[in-house]
Amino acid sequence: MSGAKSHPYHIVNPSPWPFLSSLGAFALAIAAILYMHGSSMIAMMICLTLVVTFSILWWRDIISEAGNGHDHTEAVQHGLRMGMLLFIVSEVMFFFAFFWAYFNASVPFLSFVASPMWPPEGVVPLPTWTLPFLNTLILLTSGVTVTYAHHAIRLGDNKRAATGLLWTVILGVIFTACQAYEYSHATFGFKDGIYSSTFYLATGFHGFHVIVGTIFLAVCYVRTVKGHFSPERHIGFEAAAWYWHFVDVVWLFLFCAVYWWGSAGYAF
Repeated sequence: MSGAKSHPYHIVNPSPWPFLSSLGAFALAIAAILYMHGSSMIAMMICLTLVVTFSILWWRDIISEAGNGHDHTEAVQHGLRMGMLLFIVSEVMFFFAFFWAYFNASVPFLSFVASPMWPPEGVVPLPTWTLPFLNTLILLTSGVTVTYAHHAIRLGDNKRAATGLLWTVILGVIFTACQAYEYSHATFGFKDGIYSSTFYLATGFHGFHVIVGTIFLAVCYVRTVKGHFSPERHIGFEAAAWYWHFVDVVWLFLFCAVYWWGSAGYAF
């Protein structure tokens, strides 16, 4: 039949959103650099608003393609899963750089410039078994609730899935609020030495990932309420769940390395 598709792949229709999103991201990078050199924040906020708007419109079209029943074939779903998996691998490498910097500065046999005492003299680290431990319990609990939601979707029970997702989003918001409180009561600033810099870079970027993951899951919650997911088709939720589990695992490494081991006080 003329015009019939003879392959399992989805050939997308021409869309302006990828180009406009890339253009907006480029403008945002330039505006951010100018802001760091003393320019007004207005241009940066305008560019950020444009990037968010273009991205939402782009993702709206992808959701529409996922829901029409024929564009996201098994081959397409496999490609989307592999794409998300490779993205998470790239994120692992991103955080690996922070852990490398942290241990390079704290363990002498890894570097000739490592501090002979860790934390360095004068740094008062945050108590390990107070707010950091509470945040660990919060994230671990959120991992349970998102797994509960995933199990419910696979059973076709979107009502229970929505409940699990809602609790996961709430726990994500609580974690972010606790981390903001922790930062406001820290006795050291970002520029107060290598301990402070590596601490804020590693935990701060993790906090950013928690915010992104919370938004990701909030969108999935809305989609679940609207009945977008089925036991056979829920790639969007799977991607969000994988991302959230990745965030959980990174936090466990951060808690053990930065908050627990790194705050115990060692002289080499």
